[in-house]
Amino acid sequence: MKAEETTDNLKKGKEKREKEEKRENLKWCIEVIIMTFILSITFSYISSTAIKDLSLIPAVLILVFVIFLGIITDIVGVAVQVANEEEFHAKATKKAKGAKTSLKLIHHAPRVANFCSDVIGDICGVLSGAISAMIAAKITEKLSLGFDAQFLISALVASLTVGGKAIGKNIAKENSTPIIYFTGKLVNIFHREK
Repeated sequence: MKAEETTDNLKKGKEKREKEEKRENLKWCIEVIIMTFILSITFSYISSTAIKDLSLIPAVLILVFVIFLGIITDIVGVAVQVANEEEFHAKATKKAKGAKTSLKLIHHAPRVANFCSDVIGDICGVLSGAISAMIAAKITEKLSLGFDAQFLISALVASLTVGGKAIGKNIAKENSTPIIYFTGKLVNIFHREK
């Protein structure tokens, strides 16, 4: 009789945990959708209004920054998924700044990776496309080209982004501990460890 009650209690506990996990996942999905929408609108508005008024060189520098940001956040997204948790436990026991935050990042690796690689990475992809279109229009107008430079610039931006992310993935896999530790320290500046 007690064995059956224990089995029933275990099943109920498991079902309760599964329901809570599904609820948390749904909540996260809704948060990501809202966050992506707000960030996308904000960054798109800022970049499109700012780029229109800038000359060619500053516009190109902003484009390079956006591409670089997408690559860097993708590196963090990959690194957090392959990082070794044990190395951070040792740092946390020595009270190294950023170690506890790094552990939190690793414990929430799927969400951190989703935010870094998908949310920020995809927003940077959309932004780089919009900015490259404006730059192409400026180049076409300035040089009085007989063709639209958009195709060439879009191909260049895409190849830099994809190539940078491919290189970044290898860097992330080989250097996950220092990357996540640096990220933990950086996050710790804005959100202090307890």
